[in-house]
Amino acid sequence: MYKHIFGPVPSRRLKMSLGVDLVPHKVCNLNCVYCECGRTTDLITERKEYVPTEEVLQELDDFLKNNQPPDYITFSGSGEPMLHSGAGKIISYIKRKYPAIPLAVLTNGTLMSDKKVRSELLKADLVLPSLDAATRKSFLKINRPSKLIDLEKYIQGLVDFRNEYKGRIWLEIFILPGYNDDKENLEELRKAVVKIKPDLIQLNSLDRPGAVKNLEPASYELLKDIVKQWNLKNVEIISSVAERKKVASFREDTENVILETIMRRPCTVSDLKDILGMHENEINKYLSTLESDGKIKNIVLPRGTFYSIKDNK
Repeated sequence: MYKHIFGPVPSRRLKMSLGVDLVPHKVCNLNCVYCECGRTTDLITERKEYVPTEEVLQELDDFLKNNQPPDYITFSGSGEPMLHSGAGKIISYIKRKYPAIPLAVLTNGTLMSDKKVRSELLKADLVLPSLDAATRKSFLKINRPSKLIDLEKYIQGLVDFRNEYKGRIWLEIFILPGYNDDKENLEELRKAVVKIKPDLIQLNSLDRPGAVKNLEPASYELLKDIVKQWNLKNVEIISSVAERKKVASFREDTENVILETIMRRPCTVSDLKDILGMHENEINKYLSTLESDGKIKNIVLPRGTFYSIKDNK
C-alpha cells in the first residue's frame, strides 16, 4: 500500500487519475463547510515538507514502472497540496521524467498570491483552482479561512497566475444555497471571473456530506440560472456522479468490495479507509456513485457519517 499516492481514481473531470496527496489529513488553510474530507484540524498557512518529498517520488516511480500510465497525475487529497514546500520539486520531476503524462493540480488557489507558488505551478499542464466567494461575508461563511488569508490578494493571485501561465486553467466554483448564492456575491464572482480569464468555469455543488450538517445542494435549476445570469461562453455545470461509471477507470470490483464491507456493518469513510487500505478520496468517489444509484444510504451520528446498504423493498 502506498502512503502518498492513490488510485487511479474515476474522476468526472480527469478520467483515470492517479492521485498524489502531499499533506496529512486534514492540513489546509481553509475550513470549507462543504468539504467531503471533513473539518480542517490544522488551519495552517505555513509551507513546509509535510510528507517526505523523496518518498513521494519513489512511490510514483514504483507505480508507473509497474502499471499502465493514467490519464492524469493529479495533486489532490486531504488538504491544500501547495502547502507542501516540495511541491515545485515534485512537479518538475514528474514533467522531466514522465512528460507524456499530463499533470493536473487541484488547489484552492489561496497561495497564488505568493510569486514562488505561481512559479512552481507553471510546469503543470492543467491547474484547477477554486473560488467560491468574492465578498468577504460569503468568503468567511463558506470557506472559513485562516485569518492570514486576504480575499483581495487571493483573487489578485489568480489574476496574476493567469497572466503568467500558458497552460489551461479550469476554475471551480462551488455553489451552496444560503452560503454564497446571494445576488451580491454572484455579481462579484462574475466580475472576478472576468478578471481571472480561466479557460473554463465549472459550477459544482454538494453530492457528499460536508463538514457541516444539514447542507443542501444547489439544484440543477439554480446552477442553470447562474449560467444564464452570467452570460459567459465558458461556463459549464459539472456532470452528475452517475457519469463517473462511464469513465474507463471505474472498477466494479472496487464498488463490490465496498458494498460487501458495509453489508456486514455500517462504516464511516475513516472505517473503510482502515479496512480496505484505500485513500479516502478514492472511497468518496465510489460512495457518491453508490448513493446516486440508490444502493447505499448515509446517516449522521455523533462519531460521523455512517454508510449502510439501502433497503429498497
